[in-house]
Amino acid sequence: MKISELVAGINYSGSFEDKEAGIITDNSEKVCPGCIFVCIKGKRFDGHTKAAEALAKGAAAVVVSSDLGLENQIIVEDTRAAYTLLCAASHGNPEKRLKLIGITGTNGKTTTAFVIRDALGHLGCKTGMIGTVKNVIGDTEEPASLTTPDANDLFALFERMADCGCEYCVMEVSSQALAQKRVEGLHFACAIFTNLTRDHLDYHETMENYMAAKHMLFENCDTAVLNADDEAAEYMMQGTQCRNVTFSLGNDNCDYTAKNIRYSAKGVKYEIISNEGICRVSFGVPGEFNVYNSMGAAVCLMELGFDRKSVSDAVSASRGVPGRMEVVPTDTPYSVIIDYAHTPDGLSNILTSLRKITEGRIIAVFGCGGDRDRTKRPIMGEIGTRLSDIAVITSDNPRTEDPDAIIAEILTGVEKHRNKKIVVEADRTKAIGKALGYAQPGDVVVLAGKGHETYQILATGKIHYDEREVVASFLK
Repeated sequence: MKISELVAGINYSGSFEDKEAGIITDNSEKVCPGCIFVCIKGKRFDGHTKAAEALAKGAAAVVVSSDLGLENQIIVEDTRAAYTLLCAASHGNPEKRLKLIGITGTNGKTTTAFVIRDALGHLGCKTGMIGTVKNVIGDTEEPASLTTPDANDLFALFERMADCGCEYCVMEVSSQALAQKRVEGLHFACAIFTNLTRDHLDYHETMENYMAAKHMLFENCDTAVLNADDEAAEYMMQGTQCRNVTFSLGNDNCDYTAKNIRYSAKGVKYEIISNEGICRVSFGVPGEFNVYNSMGAAVCLMELGFDRKSVSDAVSASRGVPGRMEVVPTDTPYSVIIDYAHTPDGLSNILTSLRKITEGRIIAVFGCGGDRDRTKRPIMGEIGTRLSDIAVITSDNPRTEDPDAIIAEILTGVEKHRNKKIVVEADRTKAIGKALGYAQPGDVVVLAGKGHETYQILATGKIHYDEREVVASFLK
């Protein structure tokens, strides 16, 4: 494809030799003859410093945000946005052949995406999925590395989905992806807001920045489906041109309201009430937050035009997500549950939900990731000890940080709960072993933080680590 064709949808200035272009890259180490190198300024590195070198290596053109006095430079206002638009064009804009459903929020994105994907399959629609746990292209599943991929990878996925006949693509849209313009130019048939709690402040720095990043999704959709029980929903509705649809677990003034909610260890049952009638849902994963997740999915599908009875059957048929309130087969008089809860809100949600259906004690194993938002560590410590009977504080993905130093910061939040049993064990395997050793009939052991992950990230690198295998090894 010629450069002029690639930049046709971009406002630019500058001049270039209009020739066939190769790959689009923002990585200076991947510059090769014929490529277009997009210069992006990050927190640690500015690609503009490599622009001249890229041309010397044979790049067909460089994309820059100001005039560098170079030949074959394409000057744009925002190089991040331009990078995404160029990637889209290089793949033939495959997103235009798909109906996009985007989900954003601190928690619940993955479960909501899985439910929608399962339900659309039940409804006879071939559907792709992009998210934290895996990517799905038709009938093919692949591991995912980022919640929302780099633009080049994203449009390659869209292209494969469209080529194999997918009608829909449901995708998790992270705040970082929105802030970094990885979804620039995409238009969503429906966008869902799950909730907003403290997270990713290591990147966004303030809650205001975090909230503003999430808001960007609703600036580019036809219909916004919003959890009105979260106070940030009102902000998400401001200044957008889309149709706003709200849902709630008790507010009758919303477009959709959940009534007659029944909780059990086997899942949740409830009715969704709207002006159009009743949609009955039986979702086989426990917890109040799974009422929100499955309800958001159901409302999205009804707003896309599927009838209530079909949506009821389709959502009820979904089995949820690996590592999200996942019950581990143990053949013991106590239960073991694995969950991805790695934020204060996530940990609070799962422990509060389990309290409603637990006969005995809750034994919580949790930690905090290294090289991430340190401010949430004492908050996680306070929540984990307050809402459990035994708190086993351990390591998560320490990355380059000292696990004991991370735990020390978690412990600053537990002072008011010193009357609780608190166990500190930096070795996660030993911590799980201790938790299982404490368990008695009727208890629930919660392994929080890892969820679907089958690895642990240490200072020395990534190692295989599957908590299901760890539990099985102890129970042998």
